[in-house]
Amino acid sequence: MEKLDARIRNHDREIEKMCNFHYQGFVDSITEFLKVRAEAQKLKNQVTDTNRKLQLESKQLVGAMEELRQCRLQQWNISATVDKLSQCLPVLEMESKLREQMKSKRHYPALKTLEHLERMCLPQVSHYRFCKVMVENIPRLREEIKDVSMSDLKDFLESIRKHSDKIGETAMKQVSHQAGRGGKERDRSPLRSEPSALALG
Repeated sequence: MEKLDARIRNHDREIEKMCNFHYQGFVDSITEFLKVRAEAQKLKNQVTDTNRKLQLESKQLVGAMEELRQCRLQQWNISATVDKLSQCLPVLEMESKLREQMKSKRHYPALKTLEHLERMCLPQVSHYRFCKVMVENIPRLREEIKDVSMSDLKDFLESIRKHSDKIGETAMKQVSHQAGRGGKERDRSPLRSEPSALALG
């Protein structure tokens, strides 16, 4: 029993020696671990902060890209609108010209403008609704020009009929006046005075 106790005490001393031998290394390891832990926490905080900043920058970048997309879409819409207006503008100008010619009762130019509008301008933009309305109105406009021109012609002929006597009288006076001037000029002509001179001789 004493031998067993002695052996136990011997092992305890060896364990104590071993613990004393490795204790400083253990303490150093714990100290190093605590330092690593602090550095790891610091690194974690840096990663978290970097991630937060990255998320914020990403949101701003996504917002900027969306604004850019909207701007490009608006630019495309503006370009398409300008192109369509450029196609429609000649039609509107011709229509305005037609209205002005009809207003000033220039019937023949109005008919030519209407024909050009119908054959050349409107077919190029026939898919627009206002052009379809204009196409539908062309027969009415042509008939309107025809009616107005016929009315003006009737008024003109009626005016001639009412003033035909005065016109005839004025015409006769002009003819008589021209005839009188012609006779005087013949009397003054050297060819007519030459035979008289010969007769006197």
